[in-house]
Amino acid sequence: MTISIGCDHAGFPYKAAIKQLLEEKGIEIADFGTHSLDSVDYPDFAHPTAMMVDEGVAELGILLCGSGNGVAMTANKHSKVRAALCWNKDLAELARLHNNANMICIPVRFVEETTALEMVDAFISTAFEGGRHGRRVDKIGLSC
Repeated sequence: MTISIGCDHAGFPYKAAIKQLLEEKGIEIADFGTHSLDSVDYPDFAHPTAMMVDEGVAELGILLCGSGNGVAMTANKHSKVRAALCWNKDLAELARLHNNANMICIPVRFVEETTALEMVDAFISTAFEGGRHGRRVDKIGLSC
């Protein structure tokens, strides 16, 4: 499995711990930065991270920023991306289970690092339930 990851300066402090968790699980990581606490613009990192998922090069993606909102909005501009803003483990599980989310967006300024790690672990280990949820997910894309 390949997972793409990206963040802005606010998300940077949690990225190393998340990458370590993924590496321990034998997951290949495509890291699109940022690589420091220097102020940056989140779309510059969210778009290439989401593009990997959109093109099917990465199975899942992880984005981190202060509120999680900016990276979620950016990622969801990609037609095959279903990015979910999550702030606890239960939401991360449900994002995969019921919504077949393929990207998780973490609001670093509002969750502890241990919670972020729990969310990532739940997100990558939960499978889509399908069934009635599949019918609903199929209706997300624009058909006009």
